Amino acid sequence: MSKQLVAALAALTLSVPAVASTWKSDPAHSTATFAAKHMMVSTVRGTLGPITSTIELDEKDLTKSKVEATIDPSKLNSGVEKRDAHLKSPDFFDVAKFPAVTFKSKKIEKAGEKYKVTGDLTIKGKTKEVVLEATITPEVANPFSKVATRGISATGSINREDFGLTWNMPVGEGVLVSKDIKIELEVEYAKEEGKAPAKK
Repeated sequence: MSKQLVAALAALTLSVPAVASTWKSDPAHSTATFAAKHMMVSTVRGTLGPITSTIELDEKDLTKSKVEATIDPSKLNSGVEKRDAHLKSPDFFDVAKFPAVTFKSKKIEKAGEKYKVTGDLTIKGKTKEVVLEATITPEVANPFSKVATRGISATGSINREDFGLTWNMPVGEGVLVSKDIKIELEVEYAKEEGKAPAKK
């Protein structure tokens, strides 16, 4: 094979962009949880609701990947029915008017063994930029479905008042519910075989 042909083939290979794979979340093995301080003395935890997520994964460079997620707060569960009803009311999530919490990534950066995922988080109709710290597992084959599977863990914190969740009561020198809320995501993804990412 001539040097000219080898060079031409190499140039052609380099010019072909890598196609990202599409991964869909498995709702049965995915959770979005929150933690808030109650009266500044204890921590209340719960699930924000079912999470649906899609990733366009660039296997060669994960920082070029994209992720979107939607959470249904109408199914929020903190373990106490009365408290859940209050959290779903206009004082907090107002789920009747705002039935979805959404996240859409804007930038992904490598940070040691982890990744910093910067994106737009929308709660109660208000959108703010947040940063999540994430890890991703290697690909494995699901023994039942035989489908390629990955897991992503992500953590972050928000000031709930930035999103219009401002209800509170004074308690001593503090407040009943902390402004800072910790968020933790554990999402299992299955690869969509034979599907290229949707064009935008």
